[in-house]
Amino acid sequence: MHFTIPVINSSENVNNNDKYINELKKLKGKNWSLFPSVYGTNFLRRSDLMKRLLDIIGALFCLLILCPFLLLIAIGIKIDSNGPIIYKQRRITCNDQEFIMYKFRTMAVGTPELATEDMGDGRLYITRIGYYLRKLSLDEVPQLVNILLGQMSFVGPRPAIHLEYELRRLRNAAGMQQVKPGLTGWAQINGRDDIPLLKKFELDKYYMENQSLWLDLKIMCRTIKYVVAGSGNKLA
Repeated sequence: MHFTIPVINSSENVNNNDKYINELKKLKGKNWSLFPSVYGTNFLRRSDLMKRLLDIIGALFCLLILCPFLLLIAIGIKIDSNGPIIYKQRRITCNDQEFIMYKFRTMAVGTPELATEDMGDGRLYITRIGYYLRKLSLDEVPQLVNILLGQMSFVGPRPAIHLEYELRRLRNAAGMQQVKPGLTGWAQINGRDDIPLLKKFELDKYYMENQSLWLDLKIMCRTIKYVVAGSGNKLA
């Protein structure tokens, strides 16, 4: 199937965005089984199967070990501010399909749904406990559920917000819509929120072209270092 994605510029009117959205809806999701392919096809390479198995085992292990701690975080969020404990956001997974990504809520109810770099002084919206959750990336832990559901992996490009049309256009043009998004990724350990969109795209493309279980292991190890140091989070 041949598919052409229109370029969306900020100077174009909203009808162009509507046209782009309609084009995206033509893409059909594939293989949403327990072991969906990283590349969105029915053919599973051995490395894909191994990665999926590691995702399932790792996510289950982390949820079991962290369960008491996650309960304390949930209580803290509820006491700290009004609103739900879990924040649900529309994100993009394989084949440019939308899914609901879960996070611990770290911002006040009514905060604009924008990418971090487009939010201005986003610290104005962050709750007291939210600051520390974001500092240590603990707000991302509920995405272990997304990993179990096969919508995400531990390692991959971070899932785009459904409104990030330019990032989606770049990824689709590069064939990255076939790569499952991750809890962490190559861009997250090489600047995260401190680098511009095009640089993030280049880093994500590098991961796509060089992905392997060894690279995933390297990214996971460096992610732990980043989390402990609280590096790269623009809003923390």
